[in-house]
Amino acid sequence: MKKIALIGCTGSIGRQVCEVVRRHPTKFCFSALVAGSDRAGLDALKAEFSPAIACLAAEIPSHSALFADCDVAFIASGGFAGLKYTLAAIEEGKTVALANKESLVCGGELVMQAAKKRGVDIVPVDSEHSALFQCLGMRRDTPFKKLLLTASGGPFLHSDREQLKHVTAADALRHPTWNMGAKITVDSATLLNKGYEVIEAKWLYGAEFSQIEAIVHPESIVHSLVLFEDGAMLAQLGCPDMKLPIQLALTYPERLPCCEEVDLAELSALHFERLPAERFPCFSLAVEAGKRGGTCPTVLNGAAETAVQAFLQGRVGFLRIAEIIEEVLNVVPYERADRYGTLSRADARAREEARRLIDG
Repeated sequence: MKKIALIGCTGSIGRQVCEVVRRHPTKFCFSALVAGSDRAGLDALKAEFSPAIACLAAEIPSHSALFADCDVAFIASGGFAGLKYTLAAIEEGKTVALANKESLVCGGELVMQAAKKRGVDIVPVDSEHSALFQCLGMRRDTPFKKLLLTASGGPFLHSDREQLKHVTAADALRHPTWNMGAKITVDSATLLNKGYEVIEAKWLYGAEFSQIEAIVHPESIVHSLVLFEDGAMLAQLGCPDMKLPIQLALTYPERLPCCEEVDLAELSALHFERLPAERFPCFSLAVEAGKRGGTCPTVLNGAAETAVQAFLQGRVGFLRIAEIIEEVLNVVPYERADRYGTLSRADARAREEARRLIDG
């Protein structure tokens, strides 16, 4: 039986991990459950699964104790806070099922260097990166020519700037194909999330930015594609359901029953179009921060987390999210991203500058 230490057990991804464990109780169990602040949710899961450790993030005895008895560290916590758990799991030599984007967006260099040093396997959980992983034969060192990340385009794909001025949080949370947490849903509406995935692809697959392309696919049936040197393309198709990449991260290379299959005969068409980056500046800001490297992606993320929270609270408009990110990137200086402490300070400075702009 595979033991899982689940960080972020009461969030959107964490709850779906629990569904997978319920579906396969003879294959998986929890050695540890960690929640952010949802004490009631944590207590319910503790009563159901009886892990050796169950605590809120503020109560963790030590990272070594947290990961000591697990086979897989499933990092499903959101935001920059997830990076310290990823690094701690790697230090303990544990396989990491990675659903926390910020671990690679902010700390890609640190994470990949540590994983290589410790011989740790990092298995992607994002639907797009799981799709690439599958197309590459479940190896992250398979040669390729180009990685193509698909994007639904979110609810505002064909909205003009005048329409975007009046977008509310409720509007942004109506994703056309996926059911996700609030922060990532807004990031999908701004396409910041797709910019994050471009940065993740660089680190996961050793890709140059010129080898990574994001394309719009409104139906969200093709989850990503790989182009090979001979012109052949492989794509991974499936229903827009996160349980499949979550379960695969725990079972690969084995596959177990999981989701409803796609009825190809019922699909009228699958559409693809260029990503309109000019209408979604958050995407371009993310890619440019990734290219600049160092602490720039950390600054980008800290500003974005703060701006999106303010948007969800009704304190800033939808278009202001990108403006705040850009202004913070212009203020916080570049530093090398070779230490966690440097990243943590850059994150704090970015949030401080973003709050100043919001309050001002």
